[in-house]
Amino acid sequence: MTISASAETARSSRRRGESNGSTYWITTFLGANRHTLPTGAPEPGPDEIYPMGFLVEQDASKVVQPHFHQADQFQVVVDGEARLGTHEVRGIAVHFTARYSAYGPIVASDKGVHYFTLRNGWDSGARYMPGARTELRERRTSPHRESVSEPIAIAEAFTQSDPVTVLPLEADGLGAWRYRLAPGQSITGPNPADGRGQNWLVLGGRVSAGVADDLPTFSCLFTYPDDPAVEFVAGPDGADILCMQYPRR
Repeated sequence: MTISASAETARSSRRRGESNGSTYWITTFLGANRHTLPTGAPEPGPDEIYPMGFLVEQDASKVVQPHFHQADQFQVVVDGEARLGTHEVRGIAVHFTARYSAYGPIVASDKGVHYFTLRNGWDSGARYMPGARTELRERRTSPHRESVSEPIAIAEAFTQSDPVTVLPLEADGLGAWRYRLAPGQSITGPNPADGRGQNWLVLGGRVSAGVADDLPTFSCLFTYPDDPAVEFVAGPDGADILCMQYPRR
C-alpha cells in the first residue's frame, strides 16, 4: 500500500543531529532511522523493502565526508547550495547512489544546504571513508553507481506540461521525472512494477493522492512495486511533483 507523510505532520519530529563532526537538523517523514528506531527493536532485513525518508538541514559550511550506505538512496536538494563530490548543487537537484557506492563529500555553502534523503531499504547510518574501505570491498557486489541531475529551476507558477525527465530511465527501472500540474489537473504516475518502489516528493503547491488529501509542499510518499500507479490531483493553485523510481535488483 502506498504510504504518505505530510510536511505539516512531520514538522514536529525535527531535532538536532550530528555525524562524524557534521551538524544538522533532521526531520523524519517515512519509517524509522538510527535516531528514531525504538531501543531493542530489530532492524529490518537487508533484502526487505523498507521506506525511509527524512529531511536534513546541514549547517552552513559543514562537511559530510565521503561515505556509503547499505541501501539504494535518492537525495533531493531543496534549498541552499553545496558541492556534492565534483557537482555544484543548488535550487532543486536529484542525486542517486546505489547501495555500497561511496559518494561525497557534501560541502555546504555559507548558506547551508537542505536535502531529502529517501531510501527503499533500511540503513543504520553512514560508513565513512577511508575507515570503511575494507567493508566496502567485501560487501559491494556490483560496480559503483551514481547519478546526479542538472539543477532544476524552482517553479514560480504551475501550468500543465508534459513530464520532464530528471534522470533518464535505465534498463533496470532507475529513473526520475518531474510533473508540473495546473490547478485541478490529474496525472497517473509510472507503473511501480517497473522498478523496486517509487518515492514521490511535492516540490510546490498541494496535491491529493488517493491515500491522502491535501498534501502540501515537501510532503512525500512511497509506492511499493506491487501497488497500482498513483493518481495525483493538483490543488487550487497547481502543483510541482517529483517521481523517483528505484532500480530492480
